[in-house]
Amino acid sequence: MDMELKNKTALVTGSTKGIGKAIAMELAKEGVHVLINGRNDEEVEKTVNEIKLKFPDSFPQNATADIVNSQQREALLKKHPQIDILVNNMGIYEMMKYEDIEDEIWEKYIRTNVLAANGLSKFYLPKMLKNNFGRIIFIASEEAVMPSGQMPQYCMTKSMLLSLSKSLSKLTIGKEVTVNTILPGPSLSENVHQIIEGMYPNEDMTFSAKERDFMIKNLPQSEIQRFIKPAEIGRLTTFLCSPYASAFKGSPIRMDGGMVPTIF
Repeated sequence: MDMELKNKTALVTGSTKGIGKAIAMELAKEGVHVLINGRNDEEVEKTVNEIKLKFPDSFPQNATADIVNSQQREALLKKHPQIDILVNNMGIYEMMKYEDIEDEIWEKYIRTNVLAANGLSKFYLPKMLKNNFGRIIFIASEEAVMPSGQMPQYCMTKSMLLSLSKSLSKLTIGKEVTVNTILPGPSLSENVHQIIEGMYPNEDMTFSAKERDFMIKNLPQSEIQRFIKPAEIGRLTTFLCSPYASAFKGSPIRMDGGMVPTIF
């Protein structure tokens, strides 16, 4: 299915690995010119070259910047003042006990997971409204609506993204501009893959068998009983970026593999 996104330009934050990279790849597959973002210029260039090789019709560009740093973020905006799609994917997480979370940690998570994305959205949204086309997508988590209690500093910031997304959507009335949040469940990032392999170092098992055993023992509430592949999230994101998704205004879209037990 042609998503009618050819020659659009998208900035995907944190796109040198994991979900962000998968989103960039799926967009590039549709002919989108993707701006690859990360703090490490070497990793950014590697991803840019990989996309060029796989999708020669796209025109990926280097957008190296630490977007939490206001000066680097401003430099990035100056270099790339016009885009059609903004995917706020970059974020940090870590399991922590509530009693161990100092104010500095709360502030770090808010700056990284919320304010950096807000800064980009605040710059690009007026331009999208003026052009009467644009897509802003926040990548949150099922933890935003079903906190596990294992990383409250992360969960709070992801819940904040739901509120921010809805508030920004209210500014797009009557325009071909949408703002949405995607809530993925447990996903198979490179880091998660290494963790699972490390848990079964001497087992004569396929990775799929290791994954299923882990899910049964640790995440039995998952209805798919496997980790969500980043490419799956990338395909959903690409659809939401397309003109076919105009009616998804302000909606949070759950892609949690059945983790969240509520009907809404």
